[in-house]
Amino acid sequence: MRIAVGADHAGVTLKGDITRLLAELGVVYTDFGTDTTASVDYPDFAAIVARGVADGSFDRGILVCGSGIGMAIAANKVAGVRAAVAADETAARLSREHNDANVLALGARLTPADTARRIVSVFLDTPFAGGRHQQRVDKITALDP
Repeated sequence: MRIAVGADHAGVTLKGDITRLLAELGVVYTDFGTDTTASVDYPDFAAIVARGVADGSFDRGILVCGSGIGMAIAANKVAGVRAAVAADETAARLSREHNDANVLALGARLTPADTARRIVSVFLDTPFAGGRHQQRVDKITALDP
């Protein structure tokens, strides 16, 4: 599995925790930044990660900003991306099982590092259930421009 990771200035510390987890798990990832707490624009990082997932360069993406919401909104503008904000393990599991989410968005101001590590692990380990959910994902995909 290949993971694209990105964060803005609010998410840089939590992104570091996540990339350490990915390394511990032996997951191949590319960190697209930012690497500083200097103010940056989150849509720039969401676009890089989302485009990499959409074009197949990466299997999934992980984005971190203050709330996760802005990153998810920006990433979802890219055709083929289904970004979900997950505040807990259940949301992460359901985003994969039911929605085949391919990008996870986390809120650094809302999610403790230990919780984020569990969320990421669940997001990476949970397969799409398919079945009755496939027709719904197909309808979501049909909304892409």
